[in-house]
Amino acid sequence: MIKRTEIQKIVNDYDDLRIAVLGSHSALEIMDGAKDEGLDTVVFCQKGRETPYQRFDRIADEIKILKKFSDMSSAKNQKMLRDTSSIIVPHRSLTAYLGYNVIENSLKVPIFGNRALFQAEERNNKKNQYYLLKKAGIKYPKIFKNPRDINKPAIVKVQEKKRKLERAFFTVSSFSDYKKKSESKIKHGIISRSDLKNAVIEQLVIGTYFNFNYFHTPISNNVDFIGIERRLQTNIHDYNALPAKQQLELDIDLQNIEVGHTPASIRESLLEKVIRMGDKFVSAVKKEYPPGIIGPFSLQSVITKDLEIIVYDVSLRVPGNPILATTSPYTKYQYGETFGIGRRIAMEIKRAYEEDVLSKIVT
Repeated sequence: MIKRTEIQKIVNDYDDLRIAVLGSHSALEIMDGAKDEGLDTVVFCQKGRETPYQRFDRIADEIKILKKFSDMSSAKNQKMLRDTSSIIVPHRSLTAYLGYNVIENSLKVPIFGNRALFQAEERNNKKNQYYLLKKAGIKYPKIFKNPRDINKPAIVKVQEKKRKLERAFFTVSSFSDYKKKSESKIKHGIISRSDLKNAVIEQLVIGTYFNFNYFHTPISNNVDFIGIERRLQTNIHDYNALPAKQQLELDIDLQNIEVGHTPASIRESLLEKVIRMGDKFVSAVKKEYPPGIIGPFSLQSVITKDLEIIVYDVSLRVPGNPILATTSPYTKYQYGETFGIGRRIAMEIKRAYEEDVLSKIVT
């Protein structure tokens, strides 16, 4: 792991600031927020995937087109980023395309966030999200360690065989149902047997799904509640819109591939639970992964008919929810205006620069 003191020394020599992002996932919302706060931006695009950033060029001061995403970490690009006082804002695609090893041991550029924490999102990590949720005293679904133990509706969390960034999650009701569906998906090349072996099987919690988005500022040690969104998924959402008779007649593999977002709010009487849940999670992570969470995180949850909140997934970096920038009432309650994660990050970086405490927000 790159020593934090080494990164802090680099950032303490910065004059002006520039926000750097990989051109995928949530780059647009990050750059839009940076421009709202008067910060320059640079985006690294893979050839063939640069069009959105060229089209929305108001928010991209510089566009670097690479042969492949992983070239962002080349020695030449790292030097350029340091020489231009750039801070990398991480998202899921950064960890996917550069890899944890590069981010933790080779990427000697200041990152907004805790680079040691990103691996906790992986379910095969010892101190993973379940470990952190347990430490925080936050409820999460029951885990079936052996498929033979499945005795109620469950969801098998496995990645696609060909597209490792995409999910091929599927629901089952018993061990026999698990065998039937998993063998079918292996046969059709949707998942691999090795990925299935490493999959996590969770009890399927029935309720209403919400993604709760937060932001921890280490400068003042506060946790902001940024807002709520829900995910649009293919092909399950459109399938569920069909009448039951047609659903039964169709013989298709259902998948939960996230393709979009929709805004949401929550009844006011439940906000106490939601806010306290974010506070507890920040406190637990700080003990397990010092210096803890820096910036945004998301607790993807289900609210049951008994109004219990069950967290089924965690994002420990920019969750990717651009819809919040124009729809969240909660930032308006706190700050007097509506904005999303991208701008909240830029506000934090700008404040740290003005107060000469950039070393508190980078690793």
